[in-house]
Amino acid sequence: MHLPLNALRAFEVSARHLNLTRAAQELNVTQTAVSQHIRNLEDRLGQPLFRRLPRGLALTDEGQSLLPVLSDCFARMATALDQLSDRRPREVLTVGAVGTFAVGWLLPRLRDFQQACPFVDLRLMTHNNRVDLAAEGLDCAIRFGDGAWHGTEADRLLDAPLSAMCAPAVALRLRAPADLARESLLRSYRADEWSAWFGAAGVPCPLVRGTVFDSSLALAEAAAQGAGIALLPARLFTRELQQGRLVQPFDTEIALGAYWLTRLKSRPPSAAMDAFRDWLLAACAQPA
Repeated sequence: MHLPLNALRAFEVSARHLNLTRAAQELNVTQTAVSQHIRNLEDRLGQPLFRRLPRGLALTDEGQSLLPVLSDCFARMATALDQLSDRRPREVLTVGAVGTFAVGWLLPRLRDFQQACPFVDLRLMTHNNRVDLAAEGLDCAIRFGDGAWHGTEADRLLDAPLSAMCAPAVALRLRAPADLARESLLRSYRADEWSAWFGAAGVPCPLVRGTVFDSSLALAEAAAQGAGIALLPARLFTRELQQGRLVQPFDTEIALGAYWLTRLKSRPPSAAMDAFRDWLLAACAQPA
């Protein structure tokens, strides 16, 4: 059956609004034209799609079954046409990102980036904060620190102070920061974190002998499974906090660095690099 596209579109818009006047405004045609398209479609189908009411329209069973199919088709057509209308050539962008940032911040927003920058084919490589841009063939890298890496330009993205975090069962044993001296204190490769945290809490730092991890993701998982207490950036573990797998027994936080987007000074930025940078800075500036 060959059905006119204009009639199908007129039906879909009218069914969404259940009002011919608003449908005509969206389609930028007259109400009479919309009504004529719908009657033409109903005649061809041999089925009424609307019930005409004194103050608007109501869908028949046939109209209700047709609407979601057409809405999906028109949405996919719009997406395809938008992609075709973007005449910029697709560009591969290879980004290295410290795993904590990639999983805790970037992945939940990846769809937003894809919609904002459809011409960029993103290649995401994770690392444990040790990265060589040139040797690894990276266009740019997201890493944690003070922003001072030789030969690179760095844009500050996100502050992520560290908090003591642990499983709920472990937190039940804690009443004051000094109680942590009796617990297993999990460590990262940064040896000064626990001494800085105890200093901020106003408590002498005990001898720290807990397991050392090269990944904050593994560190967080160990804490969630009750292996000990970890210092983690709460802003990047909101999912675990919301799920109740991790808790923050104390308010004390320490700031030992931030997350930065870095690239080599010797390499001019491409259109994809600029687009990714602009999107990152705007997204990171939004409230948590």
